[in-house]
Amino acid sequence: MIQKLIPLCLLLLSILACEVSVGVQDANVPAANAPVSNNAAVIIGDTAVVTQVIDGDTIDVNINGTEQRVRYIGVNTPERDEVCFQEASNANAALVQGQTVTLVRDVSETDRFGRLLRYVYANGVNVNEQLVAQGYAEGVEYEPDTAQTAHFRDLEVQARAANLGCHPTGIFNDGSSVR
Repeated sequence: MIQKLIPLCLLLLSILACEVSVGVQDANVPAANAPVSNNAAVIIGDTAVVTQVIDGDTIDVNINGTEQRVRYIGVNTPERDEVCFQEASNANAALVQGQTVTLVRDVSETDRFGRLLRYVYANGVNVNEQLVAQGYAEGVEYEPDTAQTAHFRDLEVQARAANLGCHPTGIFNDGSSVR
């Protein structure tokens, strides 16, 4: 009986092995190392530990013993003196505080303030995307880092329609999606 099961088990293992994709990136990736989180098999980037949440779209991280400030690509959250600042900061903290994250570059390395510009993934979740989907951030185009701009705009439309997060405050109603 066992001798008859061995070929069947080997066949099942072969089928399962064919289903596993290792090192494959989503075919919808529009820019190098900037995977769209929908069905992304692998996230390629630098590993870091979040040491401090600055606000809704900025964090401090430790990368191999070096502290770096990171500004999220493609999103904007309320500033310290604006309504919904604390809520957006808290939403960001809930996703990343103390987490090991993966930092994924689009085109630019840093902004004019020397902050790393990155898509941030925590536990495989695109944090930039989640903040927009939950209504705590607006999707904003910052040239040339635009790999996920259209996706973030779609998520913002959905969050606005559902009146999520900061949208009821009107904070994002400045009429501009380009910075």
